[in-house]
Amino acid sequence: MPGRGEAPPSADGVPTPPQGPGVAPPFAAPPTEGSRKRLWLGLGAGALALLICCGGGGTALVGLTVSSIQATEEQGEAITDAYYGALVRKEYGKAYDTLCDSAQRRESRREFARRVSDEPAVASYRIGDVDPNTLTVPVDVTFSGGGQDVQTVTLAPDQQTAGLEVCGVN
Repeated sequence: MPGRGEAPPSADGVPTPPQGPGVAPPFAAPPTEGSRKRLWLGLGAGALALLICCGGGGTALVGLTVSSIQATEEQGEAITDAYYGALVRKEYGKAYDTLCDSAQRRESRREFARRVSDEPAVASYRIGDVDPNTLTVPVDVTFSGGGQDVQTVTLAPDQQTAGLEVCGVN
């Protein structure tokens, strides 16, 4: 039985608010939004941000790969040019300095100079394109006697400097 000033319960057991001016229900009704426009705008903005982040990361990855390949090609061409340039000038010590550690262990500086000076002298050369996958470089060589040959330079990264070195010539 309701007490004094209390409203009788409704059919579902919830008390009805008392009648009178300025009386409010015991809880506020949740806000309702007629359309889902704000939700779709938020989801669209999130998707756009995700696309920009992922697209930017993918673009950066492609850029790094391309620049890494270009750096390898430039280093390969530079070290090959240093090696053959030293041979043309008969600076065998400088040519020896471009060799990788394993090539230098197989042959001393003196043995290298003796062997190369006994071979036909390199008069000129033309460096081909560096293959960044196999680290090889074709070189068209012209010897002082007029003979020509296509030699393949094998490159290897230096363990200390990460630069490329000549590791063999076929």
